[in-house]
Amino acid sequence: MALVRQRRQLPHLTLPLDHFALRPPPAPAPTVAASTSSEAAGLRLSDFERISLLGQGNGGTVYKARHRRAAAQPPVALKLFVAGDPSAAREAEILRLAADAPHVVRLHAVVPSSSPAAGAEQPPPAALALELLPGGSLAGLLRRLGRSMGERPIAAVARQALLGLDALHALRVVHRDLKPSNLLLGSHGEVKIADFGAGKVLRRRLDPCASYVGTAAYMSPERFDPEAYSGDYDPYAADVWSLGLAILELYLGHFPLLPAGQRPDWAALMCAICFGDAPEAPAAASEEFRDFVARCLEKKAGQRASVAELLEHPFIAERDAEEAKRALAALVAEAELGDL
Repeated sequence: MALVRQRRQLPHLTLPLDHFALRPPPAPAPTVAASTSSEAAGLRLSDFERISLLGQGNGGTVYKARHRRAAAQPPVALKLFVAGDPSAAREAEILRLAADAPHVVRLHAVVPSSSPAAGAEQPPPAALALELLPGGSLAGLLRRLGRSMGERPIAAVARQALLGLDALHALRVVHRDLKPSNLLLGSHGEVKIADFGAGKVLRRRLDPCASYVGTAAYMSPERFDPEAYSGDYDPYAADVWSLGLAILELYLGHFPLLPAGQRPDWAALMCAICFGDAPEAPAAASEEFRDFVARCLEKKAGQRASVAELLEHPFIAERDAEEAKRALAALVAEAELGDL
């Protein structure tokens, strides 16, 4: 219990299971083409009309918005940061680096916090104009459906998220905060990874990055308690654990490590993640799904499946990808009808 008390004092953890959702396009002027910060020179927050609130969390506030001089263009997800938040520049850097990565939310423009003087260093971002996906987040989809998801649409989520992770890891980017609220949905079954405020670009392949950023509930054992798991650390494997936990949550309809409805606290999470058995899919699930989840949620990072191995797993590889996407799109449409 001394260990538990010590961990309770550590900062930068967000315990809530939900975060916020993001979605579609504009940039500086009447065009909504993707832009760099230099192309967006002169862009200001006042250039955007905020249409509605999409979500709010420790990382900032996200609005559905449109550029006032490009009103005919699709709206964007305008993510506003707290002044001086270092995650703003980090997220912008990662999204620029991953501009061509599949299944990653697109950055359309960076809105600086002030206009720099000529020759001065670029100021930190006040906001990011991001791609707006109409289906919201997977966390939101679960809430609107009021039930768990079947294996077919879950396979569509897993496959696309893995393809996104594969591209990110090839760029030496780790997300460090994968969860249902950071996986966004299009209306045709598309899935994109969002919210890179806790992400990191590794300068070397095995740079240490076990800091306590991200949502504690979805941290892998080696990130939650690095002292106990020292010597068995792979930063990419931590993303696999988080994705596996999110996938199991979609199947169960609630966070897998605690009873339905129980809010997480530090002690309960430490006991469940570090000292408890790895969560398993129920016996009613298919053998392929049960094994897929088990490969993701291996407690020892060195024995956890890699992204490449999971993409070849029968749960993914032996399933019609387009059929799975259609099943996911049908759930998105059903949830939208329920909101009418």
